[in-house]
This record gives sequence, C-alpha cells and structure tokens, in this order.
Amino acid sequence: MNEDDLVTILNALTEPVFLVNSDRHITLANVAAEELFGGGLSGRNLVHAIRHPDVLDSVEEVLHGKARSEAVISMPGTVRTTYKVSVVRLEDNENVEGTAILGLHDISHVLEAEQMRSDFVANVSHELRSPLSALSGGIETLQGAARNDPEAQTRFLGIMEREAARMNRLIDDLLSLSSVEVNERVRPSQRIGLLTIVERAIAALETQAKAAKKPIRLEISDPECVVLGDEDELTQVFHNLIDNALKYSRENGEVTVSVEIRENVAGLAGPAVVIAVSDQGEGIAAEHIPRLTERFYRVDTSRSREKGGTGLGLAIVKHILNRHRGRLLIDSEKGVGSTFTVCLPLEAQDQKR
Repeated sequence: MNEDDLVTILNALTEPVFLVNSDRHITLANVAAEELFGGGLSGRNLVHAIRHPDVLDSVEEVLHGKARSEAVISMPGTVRTTYKVSVVRLEDNENVEGTAILGLHDISHVLEAEQMRSDFVANVSHELRSPLSALSGGIETLQGAARNDPEAQTRFLGIMEREAARMNRLIDDLLSLSSVEVNERVRPSQRIGLLTIVERAIAALETQAKAAKKPIRLEISDPECVVLGDEDELTQVFHNLIDNALKYSRENGEVTVSVEIRENVAGLAGPAVVIAVSDQGEGIAAEHIPRLTERFYRVDTSRSREKGGTGLGLAIVKHILNRHRGRLLIDSEKGVGSTFTVCLPLEAQDQKR
C-alpha cells in the first residue's frame, strides 16, 4: 500500500487518526483529525494537537518498541468528550512515512449510558426504600405496640395503604417508561384524532378537578387535528400533563387546555398540532426547566411525593413524544404559572416525509 491509498482510507474514517514518526512528529492527519484539532498539523509535533500526558506516554511506549498502548482522555469543549486513544506500531513500510498510528474513539455515549444505568438503579432503590421502611415500621407496630389499639391500627393501616399505592405507581411508571423506550425508534402509523384524546383525558380527570375546585377549560381553534400516533401513549401524555396542572395549580386556579394548528414550529417540518396545558400555580424557576424531563428529577421532592408523584411522568411524556417525532416545550413564570406545550406533526405532513 502506498501513502496515497492510505490517505484515502484514513480520510474515509469518521474518527480522528494520526500517523507519527519516530520523532513524534505528525506525518499525516485525516480529515476527522483536522476537523477536531485544526488544519496544518502535518510536520508538527503531536503535542501541538494533543497535550495530554497519558497520550504522549502511550506514543512513547509504542515508539520504543511496544506493539500497542491505550489511554482514556477527556477533552473540554461545548460538550465535554471522552476518547479512548489507541496507539499501534506500524510495520516498516518504505512507502509510508510513519512509525505509529494513533486513533481516537469517542466513548462518551458508553460512559453516559453506564452512568445513567448506575443513577437509575440508585434512584429506584432510593424511591423504594422510603415506602418499604414505612411498611416495615407499620407491620412491626401492628405486631407489637398497636396490637390491641384499634385507633393506632387504623392510622398505621392507612399509612401502609398509601405507601403500597405509591410503590404500585412507581412500578407502573417504570414499566411504562421501559415499554416506551423499547419502541422509541419505531414511529406509530395509526391515524389519530387528537381532539378526541384530549377530551377523553379531561373527562377522566373531571371528578378530580371538581373535588379540587380547579376547573378545566378547553379552548379549540382547530378541531380537525389528525396525527399519526399511538392512541394509548398519547392519552397517557395528556393525562399526565393535565393531572400535573391540577396538582400544582393554586387553590381555585383554572387549568386551560388549548388546541390549535400552527404552520411553523421550531424543530418540526411543516404544520403541527399544538396543545398547551396551562396552570395557575407557583411557577418553576428557570434553572429547573431544562431538567424537568430527567428521570426522578423533582423541583420540590417532598411536595411531589406528597401529591403522589413518582418523578417519572415527564420522562415518559418526553420519550412518547420522541417516538411521535414531536416536541415538548415548557414555559413558566414564578408566581404566575406554567405551560407545557405538546407539538406534533400533522398527519398529512407526516405522509409527505
């Protein structure tokens, strides 16, 4: 293989690759390497591109006879990126100027997935520990001090019932989230009238709304809102959002659900159905908004649990909308309230894409 062939092959790779000679000077940098570290690297010392001591040590090991060496480095930027750097010694080849080849493989997504899995297990364990402790404490009390105390028995059985229900909600939400994630890359194909789903969600929560004295007002600008979707999943989306609005709206506060079609929505191609769910609650501070759809993230942990929240509702909404190629927009003002807006591409537009 001559150098021209090697250049063609390396430039076809999406990962940064360098050839270095025995003096640690770069003899070749592929297109991906120049995009990451800048152009004009050929002929310069490797340290001008990568200053990390672990990488330089790996290169020295290979230049002094080792067949292969690896290092893991983290590079700052707009998004911090972690690379696995592999340095391999080249066989002597008079047609190629270079003693070692150095490649960078982005492993950020692997580390992020591992961290997410670890955090998820820790969060689930934490969420289950509290109700389990309450149940264990209740059982111990009923078997002991409250054995012959009907009033205490009633109180502790009520606590145990609430905690068992909380665990059931958590398990149901975990199963829902798992199911949605499995199918997230498969777009639904069923034609759905979105207004019917919204009205059904409102009807299901009407009793709760009346009991809380928080009326739900439906505003319809465009009744013909047909999308390609999964009926059960979209019902879950609007049930979750309206239920949240009822929980967090102030006493006697009104919940408004508006439905309209917009010709342009950021992030979507073509017309979209826009459903906004607004409450008159305390509002959410700006620093919390980007994290609201994270699993188990809560603005007010104790208040959320008190209202029966599992911390998974908005994560489920996000993944369902991802599957439907839609978007969730969140706008909130402290002391005024919050608006959660669902944007879904119109069915006719989907068919064209």
